[in-house]
Amino acid sequence: MTSSFNYSTHLIPPRPITSQSTQRPTSQRPTASHHTTTEPNSSLQQTNKRRCKCYDMYKQVVPFAEAWSWQKSIVEERKLLVDGNEDGLDSLIVVQHQPVYTLGTASSEENLNFDIKDSPLPLYQTERGGEVTYHGPGQLVLYPILNLRFQKMDLHWYMRALEEVVIRVLFSAFSLKASRVEGLTGVWVGDKKLAAIGIRVSKWLTYHGLALNVSTDLSPFSRIIPCGIKDRGVGSIKELLIGSNRPSSTSGYHEEGDGKLIDIAHESLLKEFCEVFQLELCHQSVSILRSPDR
Repeated sequence: MTSSFNYSTHLIPPRPITSQSTQRPTSQRPTASHHTTTEPNSSLQQTNKRRCKCYDMYKQVVPFAEAWSWQKSIVEERKLLVDGNEDGLDSLIVVQHQPVYTLGTASSEENLNFDIKDSPLPLYQTERGGEVTYHGPGQLVLYPILNLRFQKMDLHWYMRALEEVVIRVLFSAFSLKASRVEGLTGVWVGDKKLAAIGIRVSKWLTYHGLALNVSTDLSPFSRIIPCGIKDRGVGSIKELLIGSNRPSSTSGYHEEGDGKLIDIAHESLLKEFCEVFQLELCHQSVSILRSPDR
């Protein structure tokens, strides 16, 4: 269960789809593809896919509070459009975060291995579901702001769909066979959790989202019980690839550093996100989010 951050501290005062794809059965809809158009009158309007504004900052390390604020602002704007039946575009924010701990609505201090009044990192109580998690550099975070009226009005389906995105990425880009775990949310390789998912939905508009550990420093997870799960660990793509010693399309990343892994994971995440949710991405200037008028 996951989200984004800032360096000012806000202290505290599903069922699995085993072998099924979460992609909607839509025989009339064309196969989704990852487009980067910014033209409002492009040929994308000739397709049946819903368009999605993409604010892609995947190489930037963004404070959590900043990204959290962007999400809430977009959701409030979209609510007005929903009320007027004018909500025509979804949104996606892609970032990395400065080191931070975030708490969900189900969080308990028992899952913190430190005094909540003396957190080693910025600590935020959020409105997403789930327990405590960590975000930091090397972890790709996706914040989809989707109108589920155009997908499926089912929160369990939505979380399974987010898991499906990650499962496809791990297999197609890194030859890692990932799975779900009965009764838990997230994506696992063996007993290690690589992706955390935590969402909030208002008027069927989603926010918060998923975090995938690519080349993340995992040591901050030792100060918490991630997602409140005591008997399983946390892993990263980098850690698993180093330990596997098997040839893959990422075999040359050692020479180029962690940046190559991030690039590969980012490209695959966007592709599979579009595929699962049948969306066309329309890349936007990040300055729109950072505008003082927002």
